[in-house]
Amino acid sequence: MTDTTTPLIETDAAIIGAGPVGLFQVFELGLLEIRAHVIDALPQIGGQPSELYPDKPIYDIPAIPVCSGQELTDALHKQIAPFAPTFHLGHEVSTLQKQADGRFLLESAQGLRLLAKAVFIAAGVGAFQPRRLTVPGIEAFENRQLFYRVQRPADFAGKHVVIAGGGNSALDWAIRFATQEADHRPASVLLLHRRDGFQATPASVAQMRALCEAQQMQFMVGQVVGFDASGDRLAAIEVMGPDGVTRRVPLDALLAFLGMSPKLGPIADWSLDIERKQLVVNTETYGTNEPGIFAVGDINTYPGKKKLILCGFHEATLAAYGALPFVFPGKEVPFQYTTTSTKLHKALGVSADGAAAK
Repeated sequence: MTDTTTPLIETDAAIIGAGPVGLFQVFELGLLEIRAHVIDALPQIGGQPSELYPDKPIYDIPAIPVCSGQELTDALHKQIAPFAPTFHLGHEVSTLQKQADGRFLLESAQGLRLLAKAVFIAAGVGAFQPRRLTVPGIEAFENRQLFYRVQRPADFAGKHVVIAGGGNSALDWAIRFATQEADHRPASVLLLHRRDGFQATPASVAQMRALCEAQQMQFMVGQVVGFDASGDRLAAIEVMGPDGVTRRVPLDALLAFLGMSPKLGPIADWSLDIERKQLVVNTETYGTNEPGIFAVGDINTYPGKKKLILCGFHEATLAAYGALPFVFPGKEVPFQYTTTSTKLHKALGVSADGAAAK
């Protein structure tokens, strides 16, 4: 039921997803003078690269030989700053309804109400949810001693930390904690995985094993099957090894990186054509079957689709132009190059030679 007491925000465009493609969509819309609001279920921008591999190198962004997921996010954030987008983080769009005047009403369970002339779905492979430990009762310690993401590494200094998982995120954090300067390092780091095999880069596996050899961290094969509590504190976890023996492992903090489970979520209920959990689009404007709604990045599918960030950037460019008839009906918008257009230079806050405008 719609809560009409919540203020209604009106804008040209709504972008669902604040990952790299969603951020670049802001830029392409801004060049066309289209104002954008960006909505994301995560508490920070960056999407999958920032959430899953903020420190891992990316090599296929044009003109950037190498950058991390977080560096890419930071650069895109800086690039779109001239267009001053409004971010609504921690909001998952629950309903999307076309109105009588052709605009779209978007609402979130957290109280956001947004009315947009065009909608861009840049939700990656859906809203990411961390896979949680299936140990009854352990959820009581979540965000106190049990964590599924690291927000402030310094919080773990001097603590006995167990990291559960066998992917890149688990190994990356184990290596990072084990190699930090003494003042910031946990008292101990134990990597726990159900088998002695990993879904991580060979270099990370080799570095982890070298750190174990140097006694800077430990590795243990097993699965969490229970826990011990002392009052309201998590004192230890119970780990069953491959020999069937359950061992008690004391700890101060448990970090579980068991993978992320993408969920299409409410998008599945928006009457959009879906094929294998992806939105079907045309390759002229990357529009969906609903005029005015576009899908860019990993959320869409079309013949020859490649799930690459750079492909998403191309899609965002054409989608921005595809939205013009919905945002500015009947208006002719000339095609311009950022290298020569004084109008675009002004919008970007730069002079003709690329220097920041005074």
